[in-house]
Amino acid sequence: MNIQLTLGQAWAVLGVAIVLEVAGTTSMRLSEGFSRLTPSVLIFVFYAASFALNTLIIRTLGLSVVYAVWSGVGTVLTAAIGFLYFKEPATAMKLACIGLIVIGVMGLHAASRVHA
Repeated sequence: MNIQLTLGQAWAVLGVAIVLEVAGTTSMRLSEGFSRLTPSVLIFVFYAASFALNTLIIRTLGLSVVYAVWSGVGTVLTAAIGFLYFKEPATAMKLACIGLIVIGVMGLHAASRVHA
Protein backbone atom coordinates (compact mmCIF):
# COMPACT_ATOMS: atom_id res chain seq x y z
CA MET A 1 0.00 0.00 0.00
CA ASN A 2 1.52 3.31 -1.08
CA ILE A 3 -0.41 6.03 0.76
CA GLN A 4 1.21 9.46 0.96
CA LEU A 5 -0.32 11.89 3.45
CA THR A 6 -0.05 15.66 3.35
CA LEU A 7 1.44 17.33 6.41
CA GLY A 8 -2.02 18.33 7.69
CA GLN A 9 -3.44 14.85 7.11
CA ALA A 10 -0.48 13.28 8.90
CA TRP A 11 -1.03 15.42 12.00
CA ALA A 12 -4.77 14.62 11.96
CA VAL A 13 -4.09 10.89 11.62
CA LEU A 14 -1.52 11.15 14.42
CA GLY A 15 -4.28 12.62 16.60
CA VAL A 16 -6.45 9.58 15.87
CA ALA A 17 -3.51 7.24 16.59
CA ILE A 18 -2.98 8.97 19.95
CA VAL A 19 -6.65 8.60 20.90
CA LEU A 20 -6.48 4.88 20.02
CA GLU A 21 -3.30 4.45 22.09
CA VAL A 22 -4.92 6.17 25.08
CA ALA A 23 -8.00 3.96 24.67
CA GLY A 24 -5.74 0.89 24.64
CA THR A 25 -3.89 1.98 27.75
CA THR A 26 -7.15 2.81 29.54
CA SER A 27 -8.44 -0.62 28.55
CA MET A 28 -5.42 -2.10 30.36
CA ARG A 29 -6.64 -0.56 33.58
CA LEU A 30 -10.24 -1.60 32.90
CA SER A 31 -9.22 -5.20 32.11
CA GLU A 32 -8.26 -5.74 35.77
CA GLY A 33 -5.26 -7.89 34.91
CA PHE A 34 -6.92 -9.58 31.91
CA SER A 35 -9.78 -10.78 34.12
CA ARG A 36 -12.43 -8.90 32.09
CA LEU A 37 -12.81 -10.08 28.49
CA THR A 38 -14.01 -7.00 26.60
CA PRO A 39 -11.37 -4.53 27.86
CA SER A 40 -8.72 -7.25 27.49
CA VAL A 41 -9.56 -7.71 23.81
CA LEU A 42 -9.83 -3.96 23.26
CA ILE A 43 -6.24 -3.45 24.45
CA PHE A 44 -5.00 -5.31 21.38
CA VAL A 45 -7.56 -3.85 18.97
CA PHE A 46 -6.78 -0.25 19.94
CA TYR A 47 -3.00 -0.73 19.97
CA ALA A 48 -3.01 -2.56 16.62
CA ALA A 49 -5.01 0.23 15.01
CA SER A 50 -2.78 2.88 16.56
CA PHE A 51 0.43 1.20 15.37
CA ALA A 52 -1.03 0.70 11.89
CA LEU A 53 -1.78 4.42 11.63
CA ASN A 54 1.69 5.28 12.92
CA THR A 55 3.26 3.31 10.08
CA LEU A 56 1.45 5.58 7.62
CA ILE A 57 2.32 8.79 9.45
CA ILE A 58 6.05 8.07 9.84
CA ARG A 59 6.56 8.44 6.08
CA THR A 60 5.41 12.08 6.27
CA LEU A 61 6.47 13.32 9.72
CA GLY A 62 9.46 11.09 10.48
CA LEU A 63 10.03 8.53 13.20
CA SER A 64 11.50 10.87 15.80
CA VAL A 65 8.57 13.27 15.74
CA VAL A 66 5.81 10.68 15.41
CA TYR A 67 6.94 8.44 18.23
CA ALA A 68 7.82 11.27 20.60
CA VAL A 69 4.55 13.14 20.04
CA TRP A 70 2.49 9.91 20.09
CA SER A 71 4.01 8.72 23.35
CA GLY A 72 4.21 12.18 24.96
CA VAL A 73 0.66 13.29 24.25
CA GLY A 74 -0.56 9.78 25.03
CA THR A 75 1.21 9.92 28.38
CA VAL A 76 -0.33 13.29 29.25
CA LEU A 77 -3.85 12.21 28.26
CA THR A 78 -3.50 8.89 30.07
CA ALA A 79 -2.33 10.68 33.21
CA ALA A 80 -5.33 13.03 32.98
CA ILE A 81 -7.66 10.04 32.72
CA GLY A 82 -5.94 8.51 35.74
CA PHE A 83 -6.43 11.69 37.75
CA LEU A 84 -9.98 12.46 36.66
CA TYR A 85 -11.60 9.07 36.08
CA PHE A 86 -9.64 6.68 38.30
CA LYS A 87 -9.11 9.28 41.07
CA GLU A 88 -5.33 8.80 41.20
CA PRO A 89 -3.49 11.50 43.16
CA ALA A 90 -2.29 14.46 41.08
CA THR A 91 0.77 15.49 43.06
CA ALA A 92 2.81 18.61 42.35
CA MET A 93 5.71 16.47 41.12
CA LYS A 94 3.50 14.54 38.70
CA LEU A 95 1.98 17.75 37.33
CA ALA A 96 5.40 19.38 36.94
CA CYS A 97 6.70 16.37 35.02
CA ILE A 98 3.61 16.37 32.80
CA GLY A 99 4.31 20.04 32.11
CA LEU A 100 7.82 19.12 30.96
CA ILE A 101 6.38 16.49 28.62
CA VAL A 102 4.04 19.10 27.12
CA ILE A 103 6.96 21.49 26.59
CA GLY A 104 8.93 18.74 24.88
CA VAL A 105 6.06 17.80 22.57
CA MET A 106 5.53 21.45 21.64
CA GLY A 107 9.23 21.76 20.85
CA LEU A 108 9.17 18.69 18.61
CA HIS A 109 6.10 19.98 16.80
CA ALA A 110 7.79 23.34 16.24
CA ALA A 111 10.99 21.66 15.02
CA SER A 112 9.05 19.52 12.55
CA ARG A 113 7.42 22.63 11.06
CA VAL A 114 10.79 24.31 10.56
CA HIS A 115 12.18 21.33 8.61
CA ALA A 116 8.99 20.48 6.68
